[in-house]
Amino acid sequence: MTEITTSRRTALKAAVAGAGLIAAPAVLRYARATSKRIVVRDDGGIYTKAYGAVYYKPFTQKTGIEVVGVQATAEPVAQIRSMVETKNYTWDMAKISQPAILLLTEGGKVLLEKHGLENDPFVKTIPAQYMSPYGVGTNVYSTVLAYREEAFKGRAAPKSWADFWNVKDFPGRRGIRKHPFDTLEQAAMASGVPAAQLYPLDLDRAFKALDAIKPKVDVWWNSGAQVEQMLKSGEVDMIATWVSRPQSANADGAKIGIVWNQNIWGVDSWSILAGTPNADACREFIKFASEPQRMGSLSQYFAAGVTQPEAFKYIKPELAKDSPTYPDNIKNGVQIDAKYWVANQAAVIEKFNGWVLK
Repeated sequence: MTEITTSRRTALKAAVAGAGLIAAPAVLRYARATSKRIVVRDDGGIYTKAYGAVYYKPFTQKTGIEVVGVQATAEPVAQIRSMVETKNYTWDMAKISQPAILLLTEGGKVLLEKHGLENDPFVKTIPAQYMSPYGVGTNVYSTVLAYREEAFKGRAAPKSWADFWNVKDFPGRRGIRKHPFDTLEQAAMASGVPAAQLYPLDLDRAFKALDAIKPKVDVWWNSGAQVEQMLKSGEVDMIATWVSRPQSANADGAKIGIVWNQNIWGVDSWSILAGTPNADACREFIKFASEPQRMGSLSQYFAAGVTQPEAFKYIKPELAKDSPTYPDNIKNGVQIDAKYWVANQAAVIEKFNGWVLK
């Protein structure tokens, strides 16, 4: 769900020279930590690189607490459950999605710690839509419609999911993710369902829309790397994809248009594993990572979906427009309904997989 890669190669090169050079914030006071080391699950790749420069190393310099970032599967619910239940903590905290938080805190044993940071000066300024008692929102990811500008030279390019579904007026090779997440939302909006009325999903209507476009879908993709390669090679002219992939293709010199209209977005949060002896150190790290200026510095590495509105004061305007939480982008999107998917994912995935095989 959060498969991210670099979005602006030129920005990354510029950042390498000045990595970690962030203006010192107001003096912070840190609680005494149980340990001098915490292990954080992140998304790897550019995330680990950016977080190391912007969060991990500066936090260690400020507090003496070492932070180790480790990569894991996109939704490490089973791994977290195993660690907490066996009290064998490979990680102390993790960057996870809202559906993952619900799976780990509802309907049984609570496997995450309440962070209790609602009154922290920085954390309390993060909008409620990015927050949970068990998670502090740190990054927003988004699914968008992307297209090769060359394929639409001299003619109108698609600007909505309805356009993507309109094979007559917008001919071209198409790609859709081979998974119901986002795909059913796109189909429903293409059929005319307003974003504000998207949930609960009208599955009959969404699958009817998918029936209509299925013969015209050239590629059912499974990985972000596949998407990026197809956009660069011209294998597809338009595709529904995580925004990081067309951004990365553009950083490599491709000319890919990105449609923010009707983007579908979700939130990743910092969450602390229940029972970890290093919970207090994790809380101090979360407060540190929630500073607007520090969060804004992530834009030097990738088009971060910053959760702090004030962070945009520290992001160059040309980079800010690529962020999922840039005001014009977020207002034109729809938030993934985490509770809907937690309650319905098993049945819907089974239905979708059966539909694909028909």
